Amino acid sequence: MSFKEITPQQAWEMMQQGAILVDIRDNMRFAYSHPKGAFHLTNQSFLQFEELADFDSPIIVSCYHGVSSRNVATFLVEQGYENVFSMIGGFDGWCRAELPIDTAY
Repeated sequence: MSFKEITPQQAWEMMQQGAILVDIRDNMRFAYSHPKGAFHLTNQSFLQFEELADFDSPIIVSCYHGVSSRNVATFLVEQGYENVFSMIGGFDGWCRAELPIDTAY
């Protein structure tokens, strides 16, 4: 089993249906702005994530530009998550698609 790649627009639509979007960018970037409703997935928050997500929950991984998210998506699949997606273009693509963001400013 592997993950699938989806566009930011597809990710947003899936989130409206209950998918979990995890943002794996660094703390400062996430705090400054991130996709609306995203969970900040870090080594420190992984246990909290495990409580939030079921193994069959749709999980979308977002990073800066859509590269690092593939590694984390692979890791999640290896951990037993069955419905994992990597978002093409990452947060940069999300912003270019003009999708909702939460910001610190």
